[in-house]
Amino acid sequence: MFTGKRYKISGTTLVEAKLLNRDIIGVDVNDVALERCREKVDFEHEGADGKVYIKKGDARHLAFIPDESIDLICTHPPYADIIKYSEDIPEVLSRLKVKDFIEEMKPVAAECYRILKKDKFCAVLMGDTRQKGHMIPMSFDVMKVFQDAGFKLKELIIKEQHNCKATGYWKTNSVKYNFLLIAHEYLFVFRK
Repeated sequence: MFTGKRYKISGTTLVEAKLLNRDIIGVDVNDVALERCREKVDFEHEGADGKVYIKKGDARHLAFIPDESIDLICTHPPYADIIKYSEDIPEVLSRLKVKDFIEEMKPVAAECYRILKKDKFCAVLMGDTRQKGHMIPMSFDVMKVFQDAGFKLKELIIKEQHNCKATGYWKTNSVKYNFLLIAHEYLFVFRK
């Protein structure tokens, strides 16, 4: 399993895997994210014997993971340049405009397909954005990228968002400029 987070670095997937006694590989390009994840998984709990491997890396280049060796992939890519993940790390996808971001998700999907075992699952949590008052359904573009890489869509789950960082600002502006808040993300569950 591998995970990558955007601006909100939590390490939740790593912690849950450890608690469920599962081995996990956490991959990120951001040293701050990696350090916070190391801190989160540095605990002892009876029965929490899953091994956590934290690796600096780019989801587009996972050569350190052998072909068809992973049982489950969970990833939460950044939403293009909507929220900056880092200003000074060239590999960070949150520095890209939507069109370029979608293009760079192609090697991510290809690597996920390569490392995942046959008949196993890849879960991608993705949201949308708005530009100049119009919806940009970039999550569905990402879904298509993964399908083009060979994945079959098993499930599409709509996840309601709560307590977003910018909710107050956008809620005020949504009334003022007559648009609805984007209050959900999509969890695409693919099968290889």
